[in-house]
Formats: sequence, C-alpha cells, structure tokens
Amino acid sequence: MEKRHLQERDPGYRVFLYVFYMAASMMAAIAAYGAYAMHAEWVENGTYVMGEVLHATTVPFENFARLSTWLFFSTIISWYCVSRIGWKRTAGEKISGHRMALLQLMLLGFAVICLYEVLWNFAVFNAQIAAGIAAGAVPDIDALKVAYPDPDRPWNLVFATKIFLSGFLISAHAFYLSTRPRKSAAA
Repeated sequence: MEKRHLQERDPGYRVFLYVFYMAASMMAAIAAYGAYAMHAEWVENGTYVMGEVLHATTVPFENFARLSTWLFFSTIISWYCVSRIGWKRTAGEKISGHRMALLQLMLLGFAVICLYEVLWNFAVFNAQIAAGIAAGAVPDIDALKVAYPDPDRPWNLVFATKIFLSGFLISAHAFYLSTRPRKSAAA
C-alpha cells in the first residue's frame, strides 16, 4: 500500500483538526492567564519572573501537571496536528526555489538557537543546584531562575527549558519536513 498524505475526506482528518482546536484553545488560555498574572505581579512588585506563575500552578489538581507542562504538551501536539492537516499549503511546488531555501535556513537557525538555549538552561540549572548544595542547602528546583537578559525580568529555568525544548522540537521537525522529498498532491 502506497503511503499518502492525509486528505479532508479521511476519517482521521477531523480527529487531527479537533485535537488541534483543543490544543490551540489550551495554549491561548494558558498564555492569557500567564500574561494576566505577570501583569498583576508587575503592577504589584515592579518586577516579575517570566513563567514562574505558569510553573507554580498545577492543573487539574495539586501535585499533577503544571501549566508550563500543559503548555509544552499543547504546543507539540498542535504542531503535529498542523503538520498532518496543513500539508497541502506547503506540499509540491507551492513553496519552492529560493523561498524554500530561505525557509529551510530560517528553520535550521531556529532549531540551532533553541537547542543552544536548552543546553544553556541545563548548564545554568546544574550550576545553581551544585552551588546550592555546596552552600549546604538543597535549592527549590522549581524556583530557580536566571536574571538574563534583563535583571528586572528573570526567567524561571524550568519554564524556559520547556519552552525552548518545544521550540527546538517544532523547528527541527519543520526543517526535517522541509527537506524530505515531496509527495505529489494527488498521492
């Protein structure tokens, strides 16, 4: 049996479409809540920690998944659904020549930058844990942050690692898809 792209008439198409809508709704709700909470913290304290409220909030009950994990999950799932249902917009000859070359270079650049950020976050994470242990106290791993690039707006390291890992996976997968031999739209 010849492998072909998912078509609108296929039964699985609607599944991917509905799952995409659910994941996109989840991403939008988490982003809106995060923006609201960050703004409230900024008004109250004059500073905020990027992603701290998302990493501190557990859903649907205590000691379950954090909002940062749900955001990571929903970005990966929605990207996969988009890559399955949106193939006709990029398949075949719709993006070719110099546009495809520029897109591939951009995707490769995003993948490399996101991979660097993941590795850098892990290095800082490891250094802060080691420094805390050397000082005689095991640090609260969920509260570790890095005041880079702006000391007034530090990033929660767990949140930053999840977001950049998501960015790496998505851009690397998109780069892979852009370099695969194209199937014909009729297939």
